[in-house]
Formats: sequence, C-alpha cells, structure tokens
Amino acid sequence: MNKVMFGRFIPGHSWVHRMDPRAKLVLCFLYIAVIFFANDFWTYLVMTVLLLASVVASAIPLRVYIHGLMPLFWLMIFTVLIQVFFGAGGHVYWQWGWLSVTQNGLNSAGVILMRFVLIILISTILTFTTEPLEIADGIESLLSPLRKVHFPVATLALMLSLALRFVPTLMDEAEKIMNAQRSRGVDFGEGGLRQRIRTIVPILIPLFVNAFNRAIEISTAMEARGYQDGENRTKYRQLKWRRLDSWSLVIYMVGLSSVVALRYFI
Repeated sequence: MNKVMFGRFIPGHSWVHRMDPRAKLVLCFLYIAVIFFANDFWTYLVMTVLLLASVVASAIPLRVYIHGLMPLFWLMIFTVLIQVFFGAGGHVYWQWGWLSVTQNGLNSAGVILMRFVLIILISTILTFTTEPLEIADGIESLLSPLRKVHFPVATLALMLSLALRFVPTLMDEAEKIMNAQRSRGVDFGEGGLRQRIRTIVPILIPLFVNAFNRAIEISTAMEARGYQDGENRTKYRQLKWRRLDSWSLVIYMVGLSSVVALRYFI
C-alpha cells in the first residue's frame, strides 16, 4: 500500500463510484460547510454516521481511509496540542507557567480534531471514487454559469485536475528521494529543528526540479496535441444525472438538515 493515498483514484463499481461527479462534488462541499454547524455530541454523531455510510457505499475498506490519514497525523497532533495548552476558560485541570489545560481547551481540541478528520475523510471519498478528469468535468459543469462573466472555467478545471492527478506522483517522488538519502546514511529524525530543516533541503531541490520538468513536459505534450481552452471543445465523456444521484442528494440533505435543526431548534 502506498504511503500517500490522497488524490488517488481506486477503480470500482460501488454506489459512490457510479454517481455523477457533480453530485459528489455538491455533497462534499455541503458536508464540509455543515460540519461547522455541528457543536455537540448528537450533531457530530449524525455527521459521523453519514460519513461511515458513504464509506460503506464506496466499497473501499475503512483501513484504506485510515491509512490515508497517516501522512497528516503529526499535523493533527500539533493542532490538537495548540488547542489543549493554549485554550482558555472553564475549569483548570493543570497549569505550569503560561501553559494550562482547561475544560474549554479540551473541548476545542476535540472539536478541531473531529472537524479535521471528517473533512479529510469526506474529501478522500471523493478522490478515491472519482477520476481526476471526472472531477474536472464536474467542476467545469457546476461553474459553467460563470462563463457569462468571462470567467476561465475550463482553465480552472484543468488546473484542479492536474493538481489532483500529480499530488500522489510528487509525494511518491519525495519518498524515493528520501529513501535514496537514507541509503546514503541520512537520518531525518536526528538532531534539533535546525538540523532537520537542513536535511529536508536536499529533498526539496530535486523535488522542485522534477516538478518543473514534469510541468514543461505536460505543457509541451498538450501543445503538440493542439489543446486549446474554449467553449467549442467537445467531450468524449458526457455527464449524466441519474436517479442514483437524486436519491443520494435526498439522503444527504435529510442528514445535513437534521444537523442544522439540532443546532438551532432542538
């Protein structure tokens, strides 16, 4: 299993795989927006149930999603610790100098962690079950009304699809460079912060060089094939909204509406 899973497409024939990419994009954005309305156990329970239902409907094992969280593990820990030790208010459980652990700090840390995990997982479901080209087509279709104000919708969709496509590739290249450095005796875990930063520099330079070379190769290949942005471009794959997408939208809207209702009316 590759270390970095975000941005990878896993082929399949599940309920989620067969959905229109526009439906998946809309549901993903709505889910992320409603997460910020959740504020207690019951609202986060509804959000978690919706997420787990989506995981089951994707027919991809939960361990694969958890594996995709691992590269962001230390970022999540750092964010939680900031909230724990610098959150103010409520009962003080522990204090040492300017550091303290308070009730509000623990509550804020739990909320931030839940939001972090849920947002990453719902985004991972989207990328696992949707090809980058389908995501680009979906974004272009959803933003098509902006063409009336001369917004470069096709260019934006192309940029996003290329970014999603090559994030895993760049991470794989970074892993190869790190393994090459380790074979030469470099230990990325030793020394202080300054020493660790110095060991990262030999990774960044070839990584950036490879990224620029790859960008030049892609642009040359696109020009050689006569690629041009514009409204006259036709598409081989036509997006079709099915009954499956409508039912998915209804189910999600019921769940997300219940979160808002629990927040403001119950």
